[in-house]
Amino acid sequence: MRKLFHQPLCPFCRKVRLVMSEKRLSFELITETVWKKRPEFLLLNAAGTVPVLVEETGLTIPDSYAICEYLEEAYPDTMLMGRTLAERVEVRRIVAWFDDKFNREVTRNLLYEKIFKRFFMNSNPSAQSIRMGYQQIKFHLNYLSELVDKRSWLTGNHLSLADFAAAAHVSALDYIGDIQWEKYPAVREWYARLKSRPSFRALLSDRISGLVPPKYYSDLDF
Repeated sequence: MRKLFHQPLCPFCRKVRLVMSEKRLSFELITETVWKKRPEFLLLNAAGTVPVLVEETGLTIPDSYAICEYLEEAYPDTMLMGRTLAERVEVRRIVAWFDDKFNREVTRNLLYEKIFKRFFMNSNPSAQSIRMGYQQIKFHLNYLSELVDKRSWLTGNHLSLADFAAAAHVSALDYIGDIQWEKYPAVREWYARLKSRPSFRALLSDRISGLVPPKYYSDLDF
């Protein structure tokens, strides 16, 4: 069976898990403690980061971008990159927005500082970074609200990788209670539709030892 090395709250790993589940691909999920720099894992990915997908053939694919592009080419029955050139451009633009800009300005300042430093790296979070993360998340959720107000899904009429990239970051922040849903009803409705998909079930059942999510985290109706 193919294997996916991951961390439960890593948005990039969550994105890949959602895509694989949406494409109905079976896989073994292996939690990798990347900060331990396990030699066997470094042989799979010298960068020492997750996610890493190992196919049944032995093909090893690190990095969520490379994995998602590979999955789209290798398993095209469920299309997630758009049906036209224009749609594919928009999918890639929004994926880049969340995996680059949102990750840099929000996810790293909140999830990494508050959770990864405290629970996994035994170091103190930066109060300045956390304040910046709370400031930036308002801008990003307002932008997300604009997108879902105008479109059925983030890039138009079809569910795409862009929705899963955004939902991966949102779901990780939702686990730690950092989304004020009452202020963003359009985003809440979009996310509720994603949460109700079978591909989301495994994510909603994830639990981190010593870190309990809000009661509404796995509630499809919030």
